[in-house]
Amino acid sequence: MNAVLQCLCSISPLVEYFLSGKYVTALHKENGEVATAFAYLMADMWLGEFECISPEVFRSVIGDLCPAFTKKTQQDAQEFLIYVLNELHEALKKSYKRRCYGNTSTSREDRGTGSETSIITQLFEGQLSYDITCLACQTTTDKNEVFTVLSLPIPSESACSLQDCLECFFQQDTLTWNNQIHCSFCGTKQDAAVKANIGKAPKMVIFHLKRFDYQGSYKRKLGTNIYYPLSNLDLSPYIYPLFRKNPKYNLCAVVNHFGYLDGGHYTAFCKHTLTQNWYSFDDAQVSEIPQSSVQSAAAYLLFYSCKAFSVPTKTHKY
Repeated sequence: MNAVLQCLCSISPLVEYFLSGKYVTALHKENGEVATAFAYLMADMWLGEFECISPEVFRSVIGDLCPAFTKKTQQDAQEFLIYVLNELHEALKKSYKRRCYGNTSTSREDRGTGSETSIITQLFEGQLSYDITCLACQTTTDKNEVFTVLSLPIPSESACSLQDCLECFFQQDTLTWNNQIHCSFCGTKQDAAVKANIGKAPKMVIFHLKRFDYQGSYKRKLGTNIYYPLSNLDLSPYIYPLFRKNPKYNLCAVVNHFGYLDGGHYTAFCKHTLTQNWYSFDDAQVSEIPQSSVQSAAAYLLFYSCKAFSVPTKTHKY
């Protein structure tokens, strides 16, 4: 919990949204406990008088909604991150209608559709587009899927790069046997080729490195040393259509996992918005680290931003 919260509290646009009090006007009172507790935690971390604080109130609120996250047994940081982002979105979302256009090999009329937006979707939500081609009739259809975290496979057990993980994720796959699709043109299940790309790239992209491998009753943790760039991560090979020039991202935070599947410890590396220095957060221990130490064989979650953060400002009274 601590490692994920440190990373979220280092994301300047998210911090400023809460410190400025903008969240108050968007807050849904009936399910706003998590967002309110998160706002006060942000204020304590950025504006508080103590060098170290304990997120007990936030932990208690989360525990009332999802008791699993307050047990003393190890919980998955990625699952906790997704849960917190979903809770914040639900508490702060606004609904609106927009015109949406389908794009398949057959014509489709444009339709009006409802959508929801929040500070979470504005910062973290992207969209994957899947081109699905029936291998019998060669008809191609598309399917869109939103994401806040991209879970990347690790293609090697010894060493690889983040680009290797991305290429493995976005490579064309063939669906056969039990994974066949139902082709509406053939009227039956058929083998299919599936190719994914990023149809909409988020401002903040979070990568989950799938170190925990489950195959039936067999499970293990992959200790692969994964090289990831601290700046200029280029996602343009995976974005279609390419909607902006030079869609490059800079690393701003890392969650590390040390230990094994059933027991371990999480720490965080975060880049300070004001000083641009990197810091290590290990529960109550905080220390400045050189850039060379940010490259970690224990990296589990990577937070990238498409532009530099500004220093958050505070206008709301706490």
